[in-house]
Amino acid sequence: MSRTLPPEYYELLEELQAVDFVLVELTLYLDTHPNDYNAIQQFNHFAKQSKQLRKQYEELYGPLMQYGKSYSGYPWNWDDAPWPWQV
Repeated sequence: MSRTLPPEYYELLEELQAVDFVLVELTLYLDTHPNDYNAIQQFNHFAKQSKQLRKQYEELYGPLMQYGKSYSGYPWNWDDAPWPWQV
């Protein structure tokens, strides 16, 4: 699949990837520091931000995840958007 995507697509995808990276790092940290209240607050903040970014991305460009983790439009639109690793 080769199509030109707007710069906003790449910006949104990059922001989502950055937020999800922060969540991975905070998860690893919290595995060894489970009582760090500030880290838990940061984790929850970024989890909410990730959810909002995913919703925004999927409304604009289509589903990101399969197996019931993302909704599909009608008709079935799972394969409409380019996969993140294709861009």
